[in-house]
Amino acid sequence: MKNRFQRAAARWLCGIALSVFGSVAFAVDCSGLSSWNSTQAYSGGAQVQHQGTAYQANWWSQGKDPAQYSGQWQEWTALGQCDGSGSSGGSSSSSSSSSSSSSSSSSSSSSSSSGSSSGGSSGAGSCTSPHYIAGTSYVAGQLVQNVGEEFVCDIAGWCSSASAWAYAPGEGTYWEHAWTQVASCGGSSSSSSGSSSSSGSSSGSSSGGSSGSNSSRLISGYWHNFDNGSGVIPIAQVSDAFDAINVSFAEPTGAAPGEIGFVLDPLFNEQEFVAGIQAKQAAGKKVIISIGGANGQVRLESAQARDNFVSSMIGIIDRYGFDGLDVDFEGHSLELNAGDVDFRNPTTPVIVHLIEALQALTSHYGDDFMLTMAPETFFVQLGYSFYGGSCSGCDRRAGAYLPVIHAMRDQLDWLQVQHYNSGAIIGLDDQYHSMGVADFHIAMADMVLTGFNVGGNPNYFFPPLRQDQVLIGLPANVNAGGGFTSVSEVHKALNCLVKLQGCTTYTPHTSTGWTGLGGLMTWSINWDKFNNFEFSTEHREFLDEL
Repeated sequence: MKNRFQRAAARWLCGIALSVFGSVAFAVDCSGLSSWNSTQAYSGGAQVQHQGTAYQANWWSQGKDPAQYSGQWQEWTALGQCDGSGSSGGSSSSSSSSSSSSSSSSSSSSSSSSGSSSGGSSGAGSCTSPHYIAGTSYVAGQLVQNVGEEFVCDIAGWCSSASAWAYAPGEGTYWEHAWTQVASCGGSSSSSSGSSSSSGSSSGSSSGGSSGSNSSRLISGYWHNFDNGSGVIPIAQVSDAFDAINVSFAEPTGAAPGEIGFVLDPLFNEQEFVAGIQAKQAAGKKVIISIGGANGQVRLESAQARDNFVSSMIGIIDRYGFDGLDVDFEGHSLELNAGDVDFRNPTTPVIVHLIEALQALTSHYGDDFMLTMAPETFFVQLGYSFYGGSCSGCDRRAGAYLPVIHAMRDQLDWLQVQHYNSGAIIGLDDQYHSMGVADFHIAMADMVLTGFNVGGNPNYFFPPLRQDQVLIGLPANVNAGGGFTSVSEVHKALNCLVKLQGCTTYTPHTSTGWTGLGGLMTWSINWDKFNNFEFSTEHREFLDEL
């Protein structure tokens, strides 16, 4: 609280002029900032000057004019006018906020449900602002009163949320991620939101640590919260061979568009479940909540669905202390509208709103937050041959994950494509490759490590991912999914990809081998136990020696 209070005072001392319904405007020294270049790619945090205004990139972008894309949920944040010159800039005043407000306001790991602040007024507010009402449309820089204090809005989307339990300033569980307290007004402590806050808790996220293995290569596995014939296993008893445990699945509640819920199976005790997560984290493991799955169709068709998704996921992550989230959207969760041809600049609402939601969540939790994805080959590698927004008569879902992966590539810890339950896919050698043998895994992994022309169009090249971002997804046994690959065939694929040894029908596009390949993923931890831990035991030993 003290740090946020001091930041608020500093903003005012630097000359921020706040209006109750207006903008934030202040001078920025732009002498060290390069001019925005439409052909250059910018990563999150990059700063530029453009048309007399300084901007900071919220996430990766290219070709997005800061003057046109600096609104809420867009690529840029306007930091202020260069040198206080007052020259005409193209930024929207309602979108301006404090420098890197999304990152600075989201890096706090603790939440407070207390209605009091640490004493003293910063002199920033006059306590003449209107009282906070949940669901009102607020802009960054707007002042409100609540619980006897005055607050300034940092992030408009969260300030405007109808979920008072989460974002009511001074009392909502996550209010510090949306607001900064600027003055103590005394008087009534009752909230005009009409809703009491729920008790808050910290996210409990682990900040990292050793995987517990002798290798930098990971094994990620899905722990499922149901018995599908494989049996169940307490999370505390998951094999130490797994570096990451994907708890599956959080699914739509059906109560509101985009709202996600997680219901622990009655076979498990919640306190023991949380204790098991904490024990794994203490051992250096990552425990991640996975969203979707085969039965959990998630479609964020509107801004409200996006906001519901973000709010509900924050609630789940904080309740159980997950280290991050895994996007396992299948079925018809993602598809491309006809004419949506450029994966770098998607226009389909379900794609755009998912990207915005993931950007909001990664910004909310900060750098230690894990983001992973587990698409099927249909949604990734098939995009080389067919891209749903541009091809005539093909399935609109073809390659539909590509814009999401691309937009989030700087925040993405790893992509664990499911190399199973897949039809034959054309590789970069323009030949079909089928499941269950080393050749398939070599070709599919090489595609995302090399990059490819989306839909065969050389104007739309999907850049390669980092090697450590690529995990190969496999069934743990023949019951777990179509396309089971024997241990020997998996090891043959890994030797070819990493060492360029034993390659047969497909040669990776590297002269040195993909020596930084991230590792393996399996569906599932439960099926691995059912199969006497063959997957985790055999592959852990091999990866440690690879």
